[in-house]
Amino acid sequence: MNFKEKISLENIDNKQLRKLLIEADSNKEAVLTHFLFNSKNGISQFYKEDAIAFTKEILEYKFPEEEVTLQVAEEALQYGLFDTFQIPFPPLEKPKFKFIDLFAGIGGFRLALQNLGGKCVFTCEWDKEAKRTYKANFGETPFGDITKEETKSYIPDGFDVLCAGFPCQAFSIAGKRGGFEDTRGTLFFDVAEIIKRKQPKAIFLENVKGLRNHDKGKTLTTILNVLREDLGYFVPEPQIVNAKDFGVPQNRERIYIVGFHPSTGINEFTYPKPMDKEVTFSDVKEENVPPTKYYLSTQYIQTLENHKARHESKGNGFGYAIIPDDGISNAIVVGGMGRERNLVYDHRITDFTPTTHIKGTVNREGIRKMTPREWARLQGFPDNYLIPVADASAYKQFGNSVAVPAIQATAKEILKLILKIK
Repeated sequence: MNFKEKISLENIDNKQLRKLLIEADSNKEAVLTHFLFNSKNGISQFYKEDAIAFTKEILEYKFPEEEVTLQVAEEALQYGLFDTFQIPFPPLEKPKFKFIDLFAGIGGFRLALQNLGGKCVFTCEWDKEAKRTYKANFGETPFGDITKEETKSYIPDGFDVLCAGFPCQAFSIAGKRGGFEDTRGTLFFDVAEIIKRKQPKAIFLENVKGLRNHDKGKTLTTILNVLREDLGYFVPEPQIVNAKDFGVPQNRERIYIVGFHPSTGINEFTYPKPMDKEVTFSDVKEENVPPTKYYLSTQYIQTLENHKARHESKGNGFGYAIIPDDGISNAIVVGGMGRERNLVYDHRITDFTPTTHIKGTVNREGIRKMTPREWARLQGFPDNYLIPVADASAYKQFGNSVAVPAIQATAKEILKLILKIK
Protein backbone atom coordinates (compact mmCIF):
# COMPACT_ATOMS: atom_id res chain seq x y z
CA MET A 1 0.00 0.00 0.00
CA ASN A 2 1.52 3.31 -1.07
CA PHE A 3 1.54 5.69 1.88
CA LYS A 4 3.93 8.02 0.09
CA GLU A 5 0.99 9.59 -1.69
CA LYS A 6 -0.06 11.87 1.13
CA ILE A 7 -3.56 13.24 1.47
CA SER A 8 -3.48 16.95 2.10
CA LEU A 9 -6.06 18.30 4.50
CA GLU A 10 -5.99 21.42 2.37
CA ASN A 11 -7.41 19.39 -0.49
CA ILE A 12 -9.76 17.29 1.56
CA ASP A 13 -12.53 19.38 0.05
CA ASN A 14 -12.45 17.32 -3.16
CA LYS A 15 -15.90 15.85 -3.72
CA GLN A 16 -15.08 12.18 -3.22
CA LEU A 17 -13.25 12.51 0.08
CA ARG A 18 -15.71 15.09 1.30
CA LYS A 19 -18.60 12.74 0.61
CA LEU A 20 -16.81 10.09 2.64
CA LEU A 21 -15.79 12.32 5.52
CA ILE A 22 -18.54 14.89 5.79
CA GLU A 23 -21.84 13.16 6.26
CA ALA A 24 -24.95 14.58 7.87
CA ASP A 25 -24.14 15.53 11.48
CA SER A 26 -20.78 13.75 11.22
CA ASN A 27 -17.79 14.76 13.31
CA LYS A 28 -15.35 12.70 11.25
CA GLU A 29 -13.25 15.50 9.85
CA ALA A 30 -13.28 17.25 13.22
CA VAL A 31 -11.93 14.13 14.95
CA LEU A 32 -9.28 13.65 12.30
CA THR A 33 -8.01 17.24 12.36
CA HIS A 34 -8.14 17.43 16.16
CA PHE A 35 -6.05 14.25 16.32
CA LEU A 36 -3.48 15.54 13.84
CA PHE A 37 -3.11 18.93 15.47
CA ASN A 38 -2.72 17.36 18.91
CA SER A 39 -0.31 14.63 17.76
CA LYS A 40 2.50 15.92 19.97
CA ASN A 41 0.58 16.01 23.22
CA GLY A 42 -1.48 13.62 25.30
CA ILE A 43 -4.74 15.08 24.06
CA SER A 44 -4.38 13.18 20.77
CA GLN A 45 -5.16 9.97 22.61
CA PHE A 46 -8.67 11.28 23.16
CA TYR A 47 -9.30 11.26 19.40
CA LYS A 48 -7.09 8.34 18.41
CA GLU A 49 -9.58 5.47 18.22
CA ASP A 50 -12.02 7.26 15.94
CA ALA A 51 -9.22 8.89 13.93
CA ILE A 52 -7.88 5.41 13.14
CA ALA A 53 -11.38 4.18 12.20
CA PHE A 54 -11.92 7.12 9.84
CA THR A 55 -8.46 6.67 8.34
CA LYS A 56 -9.40 3.05 7.64
CA GLU A 57 -12.46 4.25 5.70
CA ILE A 58 -10.31 6.60 3.63
CA LEU A 59 -7.76 3.91 2.85
CA GLU A 60 -10.51 1.47 1.86
CA TYR A 61 -11.80 4.12 -0.50
CA LYS A 62 -8.38 4.90 -1.99
CA PHE A 63 -7.22 1.27 -2.18
CA PRO A 64 -10.40 -0.78 -2.85
CA GLU A 65 -8.46 -3.86 -3.94
CA GLU A 66 -6.50 -4.20 -0.70
CA GLU A 67 -7.45 -5.38 2.76
CA VAL A 68 -7.20 -2.53 5.24
CA THR A 69 -7.04 -3.43 8.92
CA LEU A 70 -7.16 -1.07 11.88
CA GLN A 71 -3.47 -1.82 12.40
CA VAL A 72 -2.69 -0.72 8.85
CA ALA A 73 -4.75 2.44 9.38
CA GLU A 74 -2.86 3.22 12.61
CA GLU A 75 0.46 2.71 10.85
CA ALA A 76 -0.70 5.06 8.10
CA LEU A 77 -1.50 7.72 10.68
CA GLN A 78 1.85 7.25 12.40
CA TYR A 79 3.66 7.35 9.07
CA GLY A 80 1.99 10.61 8.27
CA LEU A 81 -0.63 9.78 5.67
CA PHE A 82 -2.16 13.21 6.09
CA ASP A 83 -0.10 16.21 5.15
CA THR A 84 -1.33 19.02 7.38
CA PHE A 85 -1.22 22.18 5.33
CA GLN A 86 0.37 25.52 6.08
CA ILE A 87 -1.88 27.68 8.21
CA PRO A 88 -1.47 31.21 9.58
CA PHE A 89 -2.06 30.25 13.21
CA PRO A 90 -0.62 26.80 14.02
CA PRO A 91 -0.90 25.40 17.55
CA LEU A 92 1.92 26.18 19.97
CA GLU A 93 4.43 23.42 20.58
CA LYS A 94 4.96 24.26 24.25
CA PRO A 95 1.71 25.77 25.55
CA LYS A 96 1.31 27.20 29.04
CA PHE A 97 -2.30 26.07 29.40
CA LYS A 98 -5.16 24.30 27.59
CA PHE A 99 -8.60 25.63 26.71
CA ILE A 100 -11.72 24.70 24.77
CA ASP A 101 -13.60 26.95 22.37
CA LEU A 102 -17.40 26.50 22.33
CA PHE A 103 -19.63 28.30 19.78
CA ALA A 104 -16.29 29.14 18.22
CA GLY A 105 -17.46 31.10 15.17
CA ILE A 106 -14.27 31.95 13.31
CA GLY A 107 -11.95 31.65 16.29
CA GLY A 108 -11.82 35.05 17.99
CA PHE A 109 -11.47 33.44 21.43
CA ARG A 110 -8.92 30.98 20.06
CA LEU A 111 -6.78 33.69 18.52
CA ALA A 112 -6.76 35.68 21.78
CA LEU A 113 -5.87 32.73 24.01
CA GLN A 114 -3.30 31.33 21.58
CA ASN A 115 -1.62 34.73 21.66
CA LEU A 116 -1.32 34.29 25.43
CA GLY A 117 0.34 30.89 25.15
CA GLY A 118 -2.69 28.58 25.16
CA LYS A 119 -3.46 25.36 23.30
CA CYS A 120 -7.00 24.80 22.05
CA VAL A 121 -7.85 21.12 22.58
CA PHE A 122 -11.50 21.13 21.46
CA THR A 123 -13.61 23.45 19.39
CA CYS A 124 -17.21 23.38 18.14
CA GLU A 125 -19.27 25.46 15.73
CA TRP A 126 -22.32 24.44 13.69
CA ASP A 127 -22.20 26.98 10.83
CA LYS A 128 -20.60 25.39 7.74
CA GLU A 129 -19.13 28.59 6.30
CA ALA A 130 -17.68 29.59 9.68
CA LYS A 131 -16.12 26.11 9.94
CA ARG A 132 -14.50 26.68 6.56
CA THR A 133 -12.92 29.94 7.72
CA TYR A 134 -11.85 28.39 11.04
CA LYS A 135 -10.17 25.45 9.30
CA ALA A 136 -8.34 27.71 6.83
CA ASN A 137 -6.77 29.65 9.69
CA PHE A 138 -6.23 27.06 12.43
CA GLY A 139 -6.13 23.76 10.53
CA GLU A 140 -8.85 22.14 12.61
CA THR A 141 -12.44 21.59 11.61
CA PRO A 142 -14.72 22.39 14.57
CA PHE A 143 -17.04 19.71 15.90
CA GLY A 144 -20.75 20.23 15.23
CA ASP A 145 -23.87 20.34 17.37
CA ILE A 146 -22.80 20.68 21.01
CA THR A 147 -26.28 19.72 22.23
CA LYS A 148 -25.62 16.15 21.07
CA GLU A 149 -24.02 13.70 23.46
CA GLU A 150 -21.86 12.36 20.63
CA THR A 151 -20.21 15.77 20.30
CA LYS A 152 -19.84 16.31 24.05
CA SER A 153 -18.18 12.89 24.36
CA TYR A 154 -15.17 14.16 22.40
CA ILE A 155 -14.35 16.92 24.89
CA PRO A 156 -11.10 15.89 26.63
CA ASP A 157 -10.41 16.07 30.34
CA GLY A 158 -7.87 18.29 32.03
CA PHE A 159 -8.24 21.61 30.20
CA ASP A 160 -7.85 24.83 32.18
CA VAL A 161 -10.25 27.34 30.63
CA LEU A 162 -13.67 26.99 29.02
CA CYS A 163 -14.51 29.75 26.55
CA ALA A 164 -17.99 30.25 25.12
CA GLY A 165 -19.78 33.01 23.26
CA PHE A 166 -23.16 31.35 23.68
CA PRO A 167 -26.44 32.71 22.22
CA CYS A 168 -28.87 34.66 24.37
CA GLN A 169 -32.03 32.60 25.03
CA ALA A 170 -34.87 32.89 27.51
CA PHE A 171 -35.22 30.26 30.24
CA SER A 172 -38.36 28.62 31.54
CA ILE A 173 -37.79 29.78 35.14
CA ALA A 174 -39.91 26.91 36.35
CA GLY A 175 -38.75 27.41 39.92
CA LYS A 176 -38.70 30.66 41.82
CA ARG A 177 -34.94 30.68 42.28
CA GLY A 178 -33.93 29.95 38.71
CA GLY A 179 -31.33 27.19 38.50
CA PHE A 180 -29.85 24.37 36.45
CA GLU A 181 -33.15 22.70 35.54
CA ASP A 182 -34.65 25.98 34.36
CA THR A 183 -32.04 26.24 31.62
CA ARG A 184 -32.90 22.91 29.97
CA GLY A 185 -33.48 23.16 26.25
CA THR A 186 -31.16 26.15 25.89
CA LEU A 187 -27.55 26.27 24.78
CA PHE A 188 -26.47 27.67 28.13
CA PHE A 189 -27.63 24.38 29.66
CA ASP A 190 -25.10 22.56 27.49
CA VAL A 191 -22.36 24.97 28.57
CA ALA A 192 -23.28 24.42 32.23
CA GLU A 193 -23.40 20.65 31.70
CA ILE A 194 -19.87 20.68 30.28
CA ILE A 195 -18.62 22.82 33.17
CA LYS A 196 -20.24 20.38 35.60
CA ARG A 197 -18.60 17.35 33.97
CA LYS A 198 -15.14 18.76 33.26
CA GLN A 199 -14.64 21.18 36.17
CA PRO A 200 -12.25 23.61 34.43
CA LYS A 201 -10.22 26.00 36.58
CA ALA A 202 -11.78 29.00 34.88
CA ILE A 203 -14.66 29.92 32.59
CA PHE A 204 -14.94 32.90 30.26
CA LEU A 205 -18.34 33.62 28.72
CA GLU A 206 -19.29 36.41 26.32
CA ASN A 207 -22.73 37.64 25.29
CA VAL A 208 -24.61 40.65 23.97
CA LYS A 209 -25.01 43.62 26.26
CA GLY A 210 -28.78 43.04 26.25
CA LEU A 211 -28.31 39.87 28.32
CA ARG A 212 -28.27 42.09 31.42
CA ASN A 213 -31.91 43.10 30.89
CA HIS A 214 -33.09 40.06 28.94
CA ASP A 215 -36.45 38.76 30.21
CA LYS A 216 -36.45 41.51 32.85
CA GLY A 217 -33.11 40.36 34.19
CA LYS A 218 -34.25 36.80 34.87
CA THR A 219 -31.93 35.28 32.26
CA LEU A 220 -28.73 36.71 33.75
CA THR A 221 -29.91 35.98 37.31
CA THR A 222 -30.46 32.34 36.39
CA ILE A 223 -27.06 32.08 34.69
CA LEU A 224 -25.33 33.47 37.77
CA ASN A 225 -27.35 31.17 40.06
CA VAL A 226 -26.30 28.14 38.04
CA LEU A 227 -22.63 29.12 38.00
CA ARG A 228 -22.45 30.24 41.62
CA GLU A 229 -24.95 28.09 43.50
CA ASP A 230 -25.26 24.92 41.43
CA LEU A 231 -21.68 24.67 40.16
CA GLY A 232 -19.91 26.42 43.03
CA TYR A 233 -17.77 28.79 40.95
CA PHE A 234 -16.65 32.18 42.18
CA VAL A 235 -18.22 34.56 39.66
CA PRO A 236 -17.63 38.28 40.14
CA GLU A 237 -20.22 40.73 38.89
CA PRO A 238 -20.32 40.54 35.08
CA GLN A 239 -18.87 43.53 33.25
CA ILE A 240 -19.85 45.41 30.11
CA VAL A 241 -16.65 45.72 28.07
CA ASN A 242 -16.31 48.03 25.07
CA ALA A 243 -14.00 47.05 22.22
CA LYS A 244 -13.04 50.70 21.64
CA ASP A 245 -11.22 50.70 25.00
CA PHE A 246 -8.82 48.00 23.80
CA GLY A 247 -7.27 49.35 20.64
CA VAL A 248 -9.89 48.95 17.92
CA PRO A 249 -12.03 51.80 16.53
CA GLN A 250 -15.39 50.17 17.14
CA ASN A 251 -18.04 51.09 19.69
CA ARG A 252 -18.96 47.51 20.60
CA GLU A 253 -20.26 46.70 24.07
CA ARG A 254 -20.49 43.09 25.22
CA ILE A 255 -21.06 41.48 28.58
CA TYR A 256 -18.26 39.31 29.94
CA ILE A 257 -18.79 36.68 32.64
CA VAL A 258 -15.77 35.02 34.23
CA GLY A 259 -15.65 32.36 36.91
CA PHE A 260 -13.15 30.32 38.93
CA HIS A 261 -13.39 26.76 40.25
CA PRO A 262 -13.67 26.55 44.06
CA SER A 263 -10.49 24.46 44.20
CA THR A 264 -8.48 27.45 42.93
CA GLY A 265 -9.28 29.44 46.05
CA ILE A 266 -9.68 32.53 43.87
CA ASN A 267 -12.27 34.91 45.31
CA GLU A 268 -11.22 38.19 43.75
CA PHE A 269 -10.99 39.35 40.16
CA THR A 270 -10.44 42.70 38.46
CA TYR A 271 -11.40 43.27 34.85
CA PRO A 272 -8.74 44.95 32.69
CA LYS A 273 -8.56 48.72 32.59
CA PRO A 274 -9.09 50.47 29.24
CA MET A 275 -5.93 50.98 27.21
CA ASP A 276 -4.55 54.48 26.90
CA LYS A 277 -4.60 54.31 23.13
CA GLU A 278 -6.72 56.32 20.73
CA VAL A 279 -7.56 54.72 17.42
CA THR A 280 -9.79 55.86 14.57
CA PHE A 281 -11.18 54.36 11.41
CA SER A 282 -8.17 55.66 9.48
CA ASP A 283 -6.08 53.09 11.37
CA VAL A 284 -7.99 50.22 9.76
CA LYS A 285 -8.90 51.77 6.41
CA GLU A 286 -7.90 49.94 3.23
CA GLU A 287 -4.51 51.10 1.98
CA ASN A 288 -5.61 50.86 -1.64
CA VAL A 289 -8.87 51.97 -3.18
CA PRO A 290 -11.41 49.13 -2.81
CA PRO A 291 -13.19 47.66 -5.84
CA THR A 292 -16.12 49.63 -7.25
CA LYS A 293 -18.59 47.00 -5.98
CA TYR A 294 -18.26 48.46 -2.47
CA TYR A 295 -19.42 51.92 -3.58
CA LEU A 296 -23.15 52.64 -3.28
CA SER A 297 -25.40 53.51 -6.18
CA THR A 298 -27.11 56.89 -6.30
CA GLN A 299 -30.51 55.21 -6.07
CA TYR A 300 -29.55 53.19 -3.01
CA ILE A 301 -28.27 56.30 -1.24
CA GLN A 302 -31.59 57.99 -1.99
CA THR A 303 -33.42 55.00 -0.51
CA LEU A 304 -31.32 55.26 2.66
CA GLU A 305 -31.98 59.01 2.94
CA ASN A 306 -35.72 58.45 2.55
CA HIS A 307 -35.63 55.68 5.14
CA LYS A 308 -33.78 57.87 7.63
CA ALA A 309 -36.15 60.80 7.04
CA ARG A 310 -39.19 58.58 7.73
CA HIS A 311 -37.72 57.49 11.05
CA GLU A 312 -36.70 61.02 12.02
CA SER A 313 -40.25 62.24 11.37
CA LYS A 314 -41.40 59.68 13.94
CA GLY A 315 -38.78 60.79 16.44
CA ASN A 316 -36.53 57.79 15.86
CA GLY A 317 -32.79 58.03 15.33
CA PHE A 318 -32.59 54.93 13.19
CA GLY A 319 -30.86 55.18 9.83
CA TYR A 320 -27.63 55.01 7.93
CA ALA A 321 -24.43 56.63 9.20
CA ILE A 322 -21.18 57.67 7.54
CA ILE A 323 -18.12 57.23 9.72
CA PRO A 324 -15.39 59.88 9.24
CA ASP A 325 -11.76 58.81 9.03
CA ASP A 326 -11.10 60.37 12.44
CA GLY A 327 -14.14 58.67 14.03
CA ILE A 328 -14.91 55.20 15.34
CA SER A 329 -17.42 52.80 13.86
CA ASN A 330 -20.73 51.74 15.28
CA ALA A 331 -20.91 48.11 16.35
CA ILE A 332 -20.66 45.88 13.30
CA VAL A 333 -23.65 43.56 13.36
CA VAL A 334 -25.34 41.04 11.11
CA GLY A 335 -28.53 41.96 9.29
CA GLY A 336 -30.70 45.05 9.60
CA MET A 337 -28.66 48.20 9.01
CA GLY A 338 -25.39 46.51 10.00
CA ARG A 339 -23.39 47.69 7.00
CA GLU A 340 -25.35 50.89 6.36
CA ARG A 341 -24.64 52.12 9.91
CA ASN A 342 -20.95 52.00 9.01
CA LEU A 343 -20.58 53.64 5.63
CA VAL A 344 -17.44 55.64 4.91
CA TYR A 345 -16.19 58.31 2.53
CA ASP A 346 -13.45 57.20 0.14
CA HIS A 347 -12.74 59.70 -2.61
CA ARG A 348 -9.92 57.68 -4.15
CA ILE A 349 -12.25 55.98 -6.63
CA THR A 350 -11.53 56.85 -10.27
CA ASP A 351 -13.44 54.17 -12.19
CA PHE A 352 -17.18 54.59 -11.71
CA THR A 353 -18.14 51.74 -14.05
CA PRO A 354 -20.48 49.38 -12.13
CA THR A 355 -19.15 45.87 -11.68
CA THR A 356 -22.44 44.51 -10.36
CA HIS A 357 -26.06 44.97 -11.32
CA ILE A 358 -27.24 48.21 -9.67
CA LYS A 359 -30.10 50.64 -10.10
CA GLY A 360 -28.84 54.11 -10.90
CA THR A 361 -25.13 54.95 -11.14
CA VAL A 362 -22.17 54.72 -8.79
CA ASN A 363 -22.28 57.75 -6.50
CA ARG A 364 -19.71 60.53 -7.03
CA GLU A 365 -19.42 61.41 -3.33
CA GLY A 366 -17.19 58.44 -2.59
CA ILE A 367 -19.67 56.78 -0.22
CA ARG A 368 -18.97 53.08 0.20
CA LYS A 369 -19.47 50.14 2.49
CA MET A 370 -16.57 48.99 4.62
CA THR A 371 -14.84 45.92 3.20
CA PRO A 372 -14.73 42.55 4.99
CA ARG A 373 -11.03 43.19 5.74
CA GLU A 374 -11.93 46.46 7.43
CA TRP A 375 -14.52 44.60 9.51
CA ALA A 376 -11.84 42.05 10.40
CA ARG A 377 -9.57 44.84 11.59
CA LEU A 378 -12.42 46.41 13.58
CA GLN A 379 -12.61 43.13 15.49
CA GLY A 380 -8.85 42.99 15.99
CA PHE A 381 -8.06 40.20 13.53
CA PRO A 382 -4.55 40.53 12.03
CA ASP A 383 -4.10 40.99 8.30
CA ASN A 384 -2.68 37.48 7.85
CA TYR A 385 -6.04 36.10 8.98
CA LEU A 386 -7.48 34.42 5.88
CA ILE A 387 -10.95 35.23 4.52
CA PRO A 388 -11.73 32.24 2.25
CA VAL A 389 -15.48 32.89 1.94
CA ALA A 390 -17.68 35.21 -0.11
CA ASP A 391 -18.33 38.73 1.19
CA ALA A 392 -21.84 37.95 2.48
CA SER A 393 -20.47 35.16 4.68
CA ALA A 394 -17.46 37.23 5.72
CA TYR A 395 -19.63 40.11 6.96
CA LYS A 396 -21.76 37.66 8.91
CA GLN A 397 -18.75 35.94 10.44
CA PHE A 398 -16.94 39.09 11.57
CA GLY A 399 -20.20 40.67 12.72
CA ASN A 400 -20.87 37.66 14.93
CA SER A 401 -17.32 37.41 16.21
CA VAL A 402 -15.79 38.65 19.43
CA ALA A 403 -13.41 41.61 19.54
CA VAL A 404 -10.07 39.82 19.90
CA PRO A 405 -8.12 42.52 21.81
CA ALA A 406 -10.84 42.92 24.46
CA ILE A 407 -11.06 39.15 24.91
CA GLN A 408 -7.29 38.89 25.11
CA ALA A 409 -6.99 41.63 27.73
CA THR A 410 -9.60 39.93 29.93
CA ALA A 411 -8.14 36.45 29.42
CA LYS A 412 -4.75 37.81 30.45
CA GLU A 413 -6.19 38.81 33.85
CA ILE A 414 -7.78 35.35 34.25
CA LEU A 415 -4.48 33.63 33.45
CA LYS A 416 -2.52 35.78 35.90
CA LEU A 417 -4.55 34.09 38.63
CA ILE A 418 -4.90 30.49 37.48
CA LEU A 419 -1.34 30.00 36.19
CA LYS A 420 -0.06 30.67 39.71
CA ILE A 421 -1.87 27.55 40.86
CA LYS A 422 0.04 24.27 40.65
